[in-house]
Amino acid sequence: MTFALSKEVIFLTNTDERSQRYIYMTQTPVPKLILKLSVPTIISMLVTGIYNSADTFFVGKISTEATAAVGIVFSVMAIIQAIGFMCGQGSGNYLARMLGANDTKQANEVASTGFALSLIIGTLIALVGIFLVEPISNMLGATETTLTDTKNYMRIILLGAPFMTGQFVINNQLRFQGSAIYAMFGLLAGAIANIALDPLFIFVFDLGVSGAALATVSGQIISFIVLMIGSKQGVNIHIRFKNIKINKHYILEIINGGIPSLFRQGLAALATIMLNKIAGEFGGDAAIAGMSVATRTLMLVSSALIGFGQGYQPVCSFNYGANLKKRVKQGYFFCLKYGTLFLIVVAAACFVFAPQIVSYFRDDPDVIAIGSKALRFQAVTLPLMSGIVMTNMMLQSIGAGIKASISSSARSGIFFIPLLFAFSSLFGLTGVECAQAAADVCSMVLAIPFAYSELKKMNEE
Repeated sequence: MTFALSKEVIFLTNTDERSQRYIYMTQTPVPKLILKLSVPTIISMLVTGIYNSADTFFVGKISTEATAAVGIVFSVMAIIQAIGFMCGQGSGNYLARMLGANDTKQANEVASTGFALSLIIGTLIALVGIFLVEPISNMLGATETTLTDTKNYMRIILLGAPFMTGQFVINNQLRFQGSAIYAMFGLLAGAIANIALDPLFIFVFDLGVSGAALATVSGQIISFIVLMIGSKQGVNIHIRFKNIKINKHYILEIINGGIPSLFRQGLAALATIMLNKIAGEFGGDAAIAGMSVATRTLMLVSSALIGFGQGYQPVCSFNYGANLKKRVKQGYFFCLKYGTLFLIVVAAACFVFAPQIVSYFRDDPDVIAIGSKALRFQAVTLPLMSGIVMTNMMLQSIGAGIKASISSSARSGIFFIPLLFAFSSLFGLTGVECAQAAADVCSMVLAIPFAYSELKKMNEE
């Protein structure tokens, strides 16, 4: 009797807390709500950027070849992260819409299903990748001088694939529930561990690039554990084996909501592979290293913008599910305005201080020359990313899967890859350095009618 009463009290308490969260997500002024949710997501994305940059920084103290090897394997990490984001964004989008519609049963089931799916795919990637590490390294653009470092780094990174995919799923699900603080602490714990272990493994234990990979995987395991603990706190949706329902309905919902993330990051990985191969043909290891540093720098900058947009995503999904379209539109224009202003300031700093930024990662004259030029080209069009990213996040969050997939594919795939081949043929290494800037202009032109059509539809409804 006492046990039954305690269960009833817990149920009523949880119901009350969920009602309070519903009121909070649907009645808090939109700018205030986005700012509150975006601070931890910005920190989370910066932490992810630090994950991706820490190894480059420390390995840069070893050699140009080691820096190039880490840049080559980054495309593999991007694919693993893309799988995690697909399962996390897909399940998180649907989860938030179900919570907005007060359907906690489906919210619980899609959360556990998305998590299980990510672990299965992550394990398969690890097994296949380790078995085929040498042909994959060659395919990614490893040269004779970078092949050994590339294989050593990749083998260890692949061991952490299930933890990487799993942690990004939980991180995204927590964000979409409005629990961005838990998501932030999970990634922050892993990043601190990675940064602390990098110099220890690389220099003290003299493990070289293998030490950098071990530090990264250790950080991912720590993040995974902390995020799992965070998902069990309060009224957050708990990951439970009994709620796993790998059926057509949830698979399609996860794909519809998550495929834009897969396209965005998967094509970014493919673009990195193409970039490394073509840059290597024109300038060897120095060109690969220089383009890698420029790409990582802009990725770190754009991660803050993406974090800002991710603060908008739960507001968008939740209020779209609650049929509060005016709040969806208000949040979109708020993020678009202040995201653009932020990027204008950052772009100016990147343009002026490009050589100093690149030399911070690798003090090699050839690397600095190539990386600085690429960084300046991309800085010119950097403010356009606000419109590209915010439009994509809105489309993804309201379930406009086809438009979201196309817009997410544009910057790193639809436009970048053809322009990379065309510009490199016409202008050589300079064409490689400016291809991304040209792709950004084209992507913005595409984003405008997509955003207009959906916003107009909301007005009519």
